[in-house]
Amino acid sequence: MDSLYEGLETVPEREAAYERFVWKNLKRNYAGHYVHGMLGLTGFRLVNAPTFVPAYLHLLSGSDVAVGLGLALQQLGGTISPIVGAAHIEHRKHVLPVSMFLGTMMRVQILGLALSGWFLHGTPLLVSAMVFLFLLGLFSGPQGVAFQFLLGKMIPIAWRGRLQGWRNMTGGLIAALLSYFAGKYLVGTNFWGNGYGTTFLVAFVLTSLGLTAFRFLVREPEPPTLRPRVNLRERVRDFVPMLKDNPPFLYFMIARSFAIASRVASPFYIVYASQALGQGGGMSGATIGALSFAYLIADTVMNMVWGPMADRLGFRSCFIAALLFWIGATALLMGVHTLPLFVVAFFGLGAANSGYQMSAQNIVFEFGHRDDMAMRLALSNTAESVMSALGPLMGGLIATSFGYHAVFGVSIAFEVVALALLLALVEEPRKKRLALEAEKMVALAQTSTTSLAQREAEEGGA
Repeated sequence: MDSLYEGLETVPEREAAYERFVWKNLKRNYAGHYVHGMLGLTGFRLVNAPTFVPAYLHLLSGSDVAVGLGLALQQLGGTISPIVGAAHIEHRKHVLPVSMFLGTMMRVQILGLALSGWFLHGTPLLVSAMVFLFLLGLFSGPQGVAFQFLLGKMIPIAWRGRLQGWRNMTGGLIAALLSYFAGKYLVGTNFWGNGYGTTFLVAFVLTSLGLTAFRFLVREPEPPTLRPRVNLRERVRDFVPMLKDNPPFLYFMIARSFAIASRVASPFYIVYASQALGQGGGMSGATIGALSFAYLIADTVMNMVWGPMADRLGFRSCFIAALLFWIGATALLMGVHTLPLFVVAFFGLGAANSGYQMSAQNIVFEFGHRDDMAMRLALSNTAESVMSALGPLMGGLIATSFGYHAVFGVSIAFEVVALALLLALVEEPRKKRLALEAEKMVALAQTSTTSLAQREAEEGGA
């Protein structure tokens, strides 16, 4: 038995010990998640922003369908793997070793994107890029579950909005400045013979530094209760009861699926902007850099709104506001023809995406018990990945057949449906969670050796 629970027999006693461990190690765990998010997610933003990878695939293929296929393969890789990952970790006392392996394998795929750009050409280069994107998605599915699971174990719910707001602000600033530099000087000058490959190498270095810092900073607690280990088939059978017994979570998943389906348009933002600005023959590095900067700098500005909003009003409010930004920015994109207005539209798209990322995963924590948290994350992420995989491919076909405005119109329609579902059928789960936490604190007060005054002092110090 872990020394944290040595001599403790009852669940309330173990819960109290768990709470003490979380608050005692909050500073270093907060720092670990912050550094990992600032450096690790900075590199991934360069890869996942709707600029560099779509532009790279379009450069290699000259085809909208190929662009959609590449992004669809990345999402396809993450369609099944979250459930497998959740089943592999939810019964474990410690998830950190698994998280480190998955995080490392994600970074290997980014390195593969960089190296293939220098050593391959033509069709082999295009095929290898799509393979690495698929593998990146394959490992990102369970990795996302594992790291969100660690966040839920280490950081109290009331602190997560501010943590992610600050880390996304600093990470977004670094990514925005880096994207402008990469677009103008690396891609624009074809640095080292392949500017895109060099950009992906920079992303690999940053993400690796963040993962290394995370490993040495955090201390993971053993949870006071664990689910018994069951095979994957039996766990999958639990999905229907999990959704049937929790209607708000079911409606949230449907709304999230429609919201993510709006990514049908994401790969084509940069392609459309390039053509509208008269660069149909090839996207200039300066244009890609400017629009990437606008998209990513939105994290710097808006995360300082999303974080406090989420802590104060709940993640549902953040999600609703993000959808409004998404609808407005996409509508603006359809009607502008000058670079400054495209910059405004891309800023709105970046702000919307940061609000969505802030809310869509964190709200999942609040829909049920901690022991089912990993599988709720996996189920929600899988539904998202299915729509994300179908979206870009469908978008490529629509763009080829009907044009980019049709793709953007479909995107707005999906966002409107998601917004309506959230407003009508999904209640803020924070209200119910706060009531349950109040009951829990009353029970813990009878067993905990930590006084309320000490707890408040620890929280203030953290």
